Amino acid sequence: MARRSSGENINHVNAVRIRLVGVGNLKLKLQSLQNVIEQDLLDLPMSSVINIQPTRLANFKQQRMALQGRTTEINEYFKINRIVIFAKPSETSYPG
Repeated sequence: MARRSSGENINHVNAVRIRLVGVGNLKLKLQSLQNVIEQDLLDLPMSSVINIQPTRLANFKQQRMALQGRTTEINEYFKINRIVIFAKPSETSYPG
């Protein structure tokens, strides 16, 4: 049974793990609602053959968040097969 997202708790993201192949560097960013707060993660160098799922550490606390992945150079590409976001509820609400 799938759990629904309530969106009311404040969650702490401490890592992102991605299974991907590609060419170039994948730039990762965590963003809050309306991009008020952002955190850039270390770039992921990509390869067409890889035997690991790289992990990038984070320290991001928000109610709702998005993960952005992009490339910036010509002829860079990526194919993502799996994303695991390590997060846990840290507070139930903001003060006041």
